[in-house]
Amino acid sequence: MSMPDRRAFIGLVAAAAVTPAIAAGRDPIAGKIVINGLGGLGDPNIAGNQTDPFSPRVLAEAHASGLTAVNCTLGYVSGKGDPFEQSVRDVAEYDALLRRHSRDLLKVLTAADIRRARAERRIGIIYGFQNGAMMGQDASRADIFANMGVRVFQLTYNPANQLGDGSMAPENRGLTAFGHEVVERLNANKVMVDLSHSGERTCLEAARISSRPISINHTGCRAVTDLPRNKTDAELRLVAEKGGYVGIYFMPFLNLSGHAHAEDVVAHIDHAVNVCGEDHVGIGTDGSVTQIDDLRKYESALAKEIADRRAAGISAAGERPDTYPFAVDLRGPDQFRKLARLLAAKGYSPRRIEKILGANFLRFAEEIWGG
Repeated sequence: MSMPDRRAFIGLVAAAAVTPAIAAGRDPIAGKIVINGLGGLGDPNIAGNQTDPFSPRVLAEAHASGLTAVNCTLGYVSGKGDPFEQSVRDVAEYDALLRRHSRDLLKVLTAADIRRARAERRIGIIYGFQNGAMMGQDASRADIFANMGVRVFQLTYNPANQLGDGSMAPENRGLTAFGHEVVERLNANKVMVDLSHSGERTCLEAARISSRPISINHTGCRAVTDLPRNKTDAELRLVAEKGGYVGIYFMPFLNLSGHAHAEDVVAHIDHAVNVCGEDHVGIGTDGSVTQIDDLRKYESALAKEIADRRAAGISAAGERPDTYPFAVDLRGPDQFRKLARLLAAKGYSPRRIEKILGANFLRFAEEIWGG
């Protein structure tokens, strides 16, 4: 497909994804920056690994969603491969993908790049890790990854690693001595220290010892739904008091039934705002914006994924083969508009909604990355 034809195709698909409310001039996110603190771009309708996740449909629906920027997970999370080698390779491969799709995507290194992406009608891609295993026992590797453009570094996944305990580690032992060293090195490199998936002590200790504010880019509130993947009020409050950022996800952990809905997302956002204040809360959906065409077919693939996660020892309490990794009525390219409408119905002012959709993340990014 030639470039003009491709752009025309993307425009047609994007137009088809636009809701009647937008066509009528009532777009609730018009003019707003929308930043997903943890998510991704890809097509959930395609099984297996995608050599290029940025298909014309994926790009079209991402543009149609109003998304300005998204923190995408790269690097090692689990498995038998060498964590350092895999992470370096992933970053290099993503660099190549972004060069291939430079008309639509922009690698984010500073907060100014997020503004640039919006001005140029591109989508900012933030490189992030979700497991510190690639550090080995060498904290100077933080320098390498920072120089490669990694801007978000989550210390642990659900199990424990050499930096600290994850949310599913029963001992809740907190940061290790090496974890302290890595946090200091990440601070020096102006990389976001993300405590999503961490155990409570790991999160609290990192927030206390970090010389810069930290983030919890995708979480829920344990006071609303008592599951390990959700954060306690103590964690939420300390992160906010230190000037940090909390992103609420659209995950099954928002409801004890495992079947999260839009109303659950709103309830967790509302609780986080009450605990943290409206300047420290945003969204980190932990999902994409491409619509799922056949939910039954998707369920089969999901059951296998959950089984694989359990076998690898990386699953969390609350995820099951019959639970979706999204709020069932808050997905697809209209998810941010629907959330904005629900928050407005809850009584949130336009300015508060703007903060939650992206302005708070942008402020936090300015403080950590500059720009």
